[in-house]
Amino acid sequence: MTGESTVGDLITTLIDYRGKTPPKTASGVPLITAKVIKGGIILAEPREYIAEDNYDAWMRRGLPASGDILITTEAPLGEVARVGVDARIALAQRVILLRPDSEKVDPSFMFHYLRSPQAQAALGRRSSGTTVSGIRQPELRALEIPLIARPAQQAVGEILDCIEDLIENDRRRVEVLEETARAIYREWFVQFRYPGHSDVPMADSALGATPAGWEIAPASTALTINPRVKFDRSVERPFIAMGDLDERSMGCRPSQVRSGSSGAKFERGDTLFARITPCLQNGKTGLVQSLPDGEVGLGSTEFIVLRGRLVGPAFTYCLAREDDFRGHAIASMSGASGRQRVRNECFDSYLLAVPPEGLGDKFETTVEPLLSQAAVLLDETESLRNLRDLLLPRLVTGQIDVSTLDLNALIEAEVA
Repeated sequence: MTGESTVGDLITTLIDYRGKTPPKTASGVPLITAKVIKGGIILAEPREYIAEDNYDAWMRRGLPASGDILITTEAPLGEVARVGVDARIALAQRVILLRPDSEKVDPSFMFHYLRSPQAQAALGRRSSGTTVSGIRQPELRALEIPLIARPAQQAVGEILDCIEDLIENDRRRVEVLEETARAIYREWFVQFRYPGHSDVPMADSALGATPAGWEIAPASTALTINPRVKFDRSVERPFIAMGDLDERSMGCRPSQVRSGSSGAKFERGDTLFARITPCLQNGKTGLVQSLPDGEVGLGSTEFIVLRGRLVGPAFTYCLAREDDFRGHAIASMSGASGRQRVRNECFDSYLLAVPPEGLGDKFETTVEPLLSQAAVLLDETESLRNLRDLLLPRLVTGQIDVSTLDLNALIEAEVA
């Protein structure tokens, strides 16, 4: 089957999850909302749940199956993801489920086409709304999908799936490296089971029992909060926006260049800590690794820059990822509902046990290689995404002859 078809022509099932969101519980069946469908996947966090005994009643319109395509209808419009092997999920409002008809279209091809610039532009044209753009079910059904020959559809799906698998593999490796670094931090500086701890007695302190001789200091003493940086304001510099921070990792590559003096100023090794809701609650915290030593970067006014003073950059980043530290900052937020910000003064009242210099240095030499390897993988992931974004619109429209495409050579050239 080739030629022009529509979404409605190419599916066996469409389920529109409208209505009120069901009552949420602390655990149960994962509830997939529009905000966790992003970048072609279903994010693991932030995760919400509905009760097991409410699942069948809420999902009475139909149950998701592995391979189904989810598309957000507004806020945001047009984010797409696939249902995985574990299909026991509940779907919230503003999410439509599409089940491709595998006799008419290759399911992977359809998934990737819906992510293409062509499809996203068409969704925008069919959307309505003044404040928030959204698309209604009839308009989504009428969305055109130009079909290439079926063997080419399958090849395109396999090629793009391969790139997505490499991206996902890198993401998981970064996750393991970061969790290993943070586990070492917690073992040494929260549980105080650091190398040689059995030779150091515990003593009472403002934090309770801590190793004897360790300084108990406010975070604003152990760290420099928003350090002053001298630089030429007329020179264009790498700029990191809030959207450049990954909610799940330390990644924060600059997306643009700017000159001037407004906003955050930082250098290699600094930690960028989101000060505004909901970015902080969602986990936006980055470790600056993409700048050469001595180069100054610029960033969002909604960053707090943390730089180690009595501790190193790896310690600072791991501290900023700790739930207790983040909870203290969140509790200090003030301002109008929905636009609350962390107050810098909160770091004066957060106490931490500062390790002796030698132990701090040992932690940095132990953990820094893990974070450096994660940075290499994040760079590789960025290269793979660039390759995917370059190939995607050309592959799904048949502009590239898939029979002559050497994917391995392209990947090697892109990530070398």
